[in-house]
Amino acid sequence: MSAVTAQDWIAAWNSHDLDAILAHYAQEIVFVSPASTRITGDPTGRVVGKAALRLYWGKALAGAQDLTFTLRKVFRGPDSLAIAYHSSRTGGEVVEVLRFGPDGLVVEAAAYYE
Repeated sequence: MSAVTAQDWIAAWNSHDLDAILAHYAQEIVFVSPASTRITGDPTGRVVGKAALRLYWGKALAGAQDLTFTLRKVFRGPDSLAIAYHSSRTGGEVVEVLRFGPDGLVVEAAAYYE
């Protein structure tokens, strides 16, 4: 199913290494998050394509040097993972759903905040 494990995903985010984070995602990624509208200005919350995601997360990480995620729970689907974690940035719980393409990279992702 996937080349991504929840532990690897959390570790990449906690390292703040943008290349390590993006290594989990396909070129055609579609990412949706209500948080993205603050940086992109797109009211749909959609970020389409790996290059756009690099720009978005690069800006977001630059303003969040204290960001850490703490893994809470993992739910598995036939072609997806839902990762529940605590975000130090928001102080709340988040669920991120990752759907994988045939090569094991994430092609669709959506973040849900408490």
